Amino acid sequence: MALPYRWQWRLERWKSAVRGFFGGEQQPRPKLCPACGALVGISATRCHECGASLRFSLAALSKSVGGLFGENEAPVTTVLLITNILMFGVSWLAMASSGGGGGFRILWGMGGETMYRLGASFGPSIFGLHEWYRLVTAMFLHGGLIHIGFNMMALMQFGPALEELYGSARYLFFYVVTGMFGFLVSAALGNYSLGASGALLGLVGLMLAVTTKRGGAYMREIRSRLISSVAILFLLGFSGVGIDNYAHAGGLALGFALGKVFADRQPMNVKENRTAYALGWLAGLVVIASFVLMFLHFHDPLPGRG
Repeated sequence: MALPYRWQWRLERWKSAVRGFFGGEQQPRPKLCPACGALVGISATRCHECGASLRFSLAALSKSVGGLFGENEAPVTTVLLITNILMFGVSWLAMASSGGGGGFRILWGMGGETMYRLGASFGPSIFGLHEWYRLVTAMFLHGGLIHIGFNMMALMQFGPALEELYGSARYLFFYVVTGMFGFLVSAALGNYSLGASGALLGLVGLMLAVTTKRGGAYMREIRSRLISSVAILFLLGFSGVGIDNYAHAGGLALGFALGKVFADRQPMNVKENRTAYALGWLAGLVVIASFVLMFLHFHDPLPGRG
């Protein structure tokens, strides 16, 4: 009697592991469809369940990229953390090369022309010069070690849990779109702003929405703590310490709205998976395109100088 197909797959994996341990040649193995999770044959190029291409599709590409940063270990949060740290290094080097990065400015005083050229959000440049990329690049800039330190701690606190809840693709979309909307609100009022906190408040808005859809004392406790933290943050903003309440409010509001619209779980079928991957890749391409545009406009004349 033939073994079930899944047990054949497991047996082949054990055989390959034993051969690899003793230096034998690894044999090709059956694999899982990245779109629907079905077990497919060794030589299959298309899933027999959902029809997804196993050679090239958004799902397959996402699986490959995610594997570079560790499966099931919040790969998008890891990439966001690394990108923010890299951009902080670039910002400091750029300021140092222009003679403005010395002293205690690295703690909380990095700004001015360098940050503007690296893509800080500024209303007149966004609406007047149509430099829409600033809505994205500003998310990855920080005014000093204290600024990026607090923001990255918040990212590591909220990010992994929400990435696991919604899936990496949708999580990236939520992060980027809430951050952009926060800066859009701020820029509409003519503000100069930078930092990841608009997107982070978007994540807080998502969590608030989740707690309103799930009952129980634990959810109420989380919601109460989140509301208290947000209230304190907005009070600090009104005290004049350089916190952009408008970007925070925009990110928070859109995050809450998205949390109400989207089901608070990972995609469960092929259609939901395809939609999620499309949203994630759209957000990723917008980020990449924004950085490209920032570098292309880096040496443009400053506003008012002609």
